[in-house]
Amino acid sequence: MLEREANSSVTLFAHAKVNLVLLVDPALEAGHAKAGFHEIASWFACLDLHDEVVLTRLPEGAATEGVIRWASDAAVPTPIDWPVEKDLAVRAHRALEAAVGRALPARVEVVKRIPVGGGLGGGSSDAAAALIGLDRLFGLGFGAARLREIGMRLGSDVGFFVDDEVPARPAIVSGLGDVIERVEGVGRMEGAEVLLAVPEFGCPTGAVYRAFDAAPTARGRASVETVRGVVNRAVAEGKIDDAALVNDLAAPAAAVQPRLRDVLATLTRELGGVWHVTGSGSCCYRIGAGPDGPLPRVEGVQLVRARLV
Repeated sequence: MLEREANSSVTLFAHAKVNLVLLVDPALEAGHAKAGFHEIASWFACLDLHDEVVLTRLPEGAATEGVIRWASDAAVPTPIDWPVEKDLAVRAHRALEAAVGRALPARVEVVKRIPVGGGLGGGSSDAAAALIGLDRLFGLGFGAARLREIGMRLGSDVGFFVDDEVPARPAIVSGLGDVIERVEGVGRMEGAEVLLAVPEFGCPTGAVYRAFDAAPTARGRASVETVRGVVNRAVAEGKIDDAALVNDLAAPAAAVQPRLRDVLATLTRELGGVWHVTGSGSCCYRIGAGPDGPLPRVEGVQLVRARLV
């Protein structure tokens, strides 16, 4: 949702996401314009867990400022060890300036709650929020389609988060992340509560895809219909079928980071349920809120309650 808006400032929530289904095709072959990239078919859904992106318009001629910090209530704050100019929200601001052909002086502040580098899409969501907010702040009138086009140059997940609504509506995302088919909401479904597990380690995305390439799953383009079938059944039944959720990158992620297998085994043993990896890892989730009362301590992970929206 949009939290507040004024003539010179706008604040947007940038929501995390999970991949309820993620099917991956083998890498595109040499000769293709996107050789080495992977087409996917995935069911994306946002969580109520969110960062805040605060955009303040500055006087003409002022230098743009970027600030990245953790919210005081962030469950898993980690070192912000990347230069501010490399942050996706700041890069989104520069990309929008390039598209407009002029400076858009602003203060871009990202207040983080989404764990970093775990497959929850925090950076991509921040970038989308920056594009949407700056479009409003400067009255550019680009609209979602044009902003999505700009965002896709920053990362394949950014396009999903650029929607006419905030949080972005659930979607079947395919191709290289550029084909987005919005679907029914998941927040009203039985089991919309989820329990997140954030390990103390990450899974480098590039290494996970290289591990996938060593033994790719033969999917092909029919995988989009597979995902649509899972979504249609969930909508018809009003609940998410745990057994239908799959992630082709889960095994490669565990190959890259063997501790992920131990985490999944520990979570299953101590909390029950079926645990899934989101994105290329390392964050995991299960459908259902977990035990009542305070969450138990699980060695090596931080548990976070959330809800699909």
